Amino acid sequence: MDIFIPQNVKNVLDVLEKNGYEAYIVGGCVRDALMGKTPHDFDVATSALPEQMKECLSDYKVIDTGIKHGTVTVLSAGEHIEVTTFRVDGEYLNHRSPEAVSFTQRINDDLARRDFTINAMAYSDKTGIIDTFGGQKDLFNRKIRCVREPAARFYEDALRMLRALRFSASLDFEIEDLTSIAIHENCYLLESISAERIRNELNFIITGENPMEALIKYPDVFSVFIPEIRKCLGFNQMSRYHIYDVWEHTANAVTNSKNELIVRLALLFHDIAKPDCFKLDDEGEGHFDGHEQLSAVMAEAIMKRLKYDTETIKNVCQLIAYHYVTPIDDEKVVKRLLSYLGEEQFHRLIEVMKGDSRAKQAFCMERIQVLDAMNLKSYEILSRNDCLNISDLEADGNDLLEIGAKGPQIGAVLDDLLCMVIDGDIENSRDALINEAKKLLNNNSNK
Repeated sequence: MDIFIPQNVKNVLDVLEKNGYEAYIVGGCVRDALMGKTPHDFDVATSALPEQMKECLSDYKVIDTGIKHGTVTVLSAGEHIEVTTFRVDGEYLNHRSPEAVSFTQRINDDLARRDFTINAMAYSDKTGIIDTFGGQKDLFNRKIRCVREPAARFYEDALRMLRALRFSASLDFEIEDLTSIAIHENCYLLESISAERIRNELNFIITGENPMEALIKYPDVFSVFIPEIRKCLGFNQMSRYHIYDVWEHTANAVTNSKNELIVRLALLFHDIAKPDCFKLDDEGEGHFDGHEQLSAVMAEAIMKRLKYDTETIKNVCQLIAYHYVTPIDDEKVVKRLLSYLGEEQFHRLIEVMKGDSRAKQAFCMERIQVLDAMNLKSYEILSRNDCLNISDLEADGNDLLEIGAKGPQIGAVLDDLLCMVIDGDIENSRDALINEAKKLLNNNSNK
């Protein structure tokens, strides 16, 4: 099978080959091409040593991005191409990176150090596909399999376990049995991996095509860095609305939601406080009063541990705090939510509530129609440019100063006026707002 190689990459390969060295595209670009996908980038492996690469490619801009490990970055036709000498990794430190590497002249040695068979293939127009470890067969069978012995691979680099879950989710592949067993047995090694790297892989997993298998089959893995999950496993909700335990509900909600990171993170954590809020009524029905607020608090702590940025944490926790709002196709309700959340967060909240509903009893799917109606109503409201924010009011703080409002009174009165305008109790005109403001100030002074 021939693989299309862009001309700028082919030029780099040709230069190396004309100077007597072997050169191949390797890894993910070969995998993606064999799956009929267009690779996002192309990595090159070569028998040329770093200094030999730089000499051959002297007509290009070459950057020493990882020269210690034999990697340079070549700028070809405006794009960056990583070129690495065939290598064998030395002993790994801290279950993450090799202490040293040694260069080799054999492409098979280089492929043997890679994580999974589907990523351990090379290709050139001259040789065709080099597939020493059965990557094509595993692609056909939709399997994630380690190159050689799985436990050894994970002991070398513990992050590979999360990468296995990531590829399973993004490609909708099954993790083969020996690799799966090794993940369960060695997941504790993830304690040595940095929070930033874990966060990045977690994001890839939950935004994959099908994160269900990873979430359902590997809760022990996620519990290493999110121990709060453990209470959710097997927790019977004792509720007529639910068919799953808390963790199964979470996995289904994430998988059946809009594939947007903020939405899926919110669903990942939306019920994490339920075990701590559980109460059983006299009829044997389970209730979780206040779980949305406590889940938001817990989510904030978890996301800070995993080094998420402030804006992402704020947005996710806000969605969690509001996810239990009863869906009502009412203009006042929609306006208030738009006012509190803003347009983008409002639409995310609708998607979170849809994902939540899809992971419950069948009759809860009726809420989807209501949520769609709320979405439609929001577009109508926004198209009319209705007043939704204090800045949209026809009176401002200066107007209130003129009628005697002072300090904190100004913000409080503006908030009250905005609520009245949103609810349709008064017009958004300067005269109407000033008259109402005078009443509010007078009432407060008489208390």
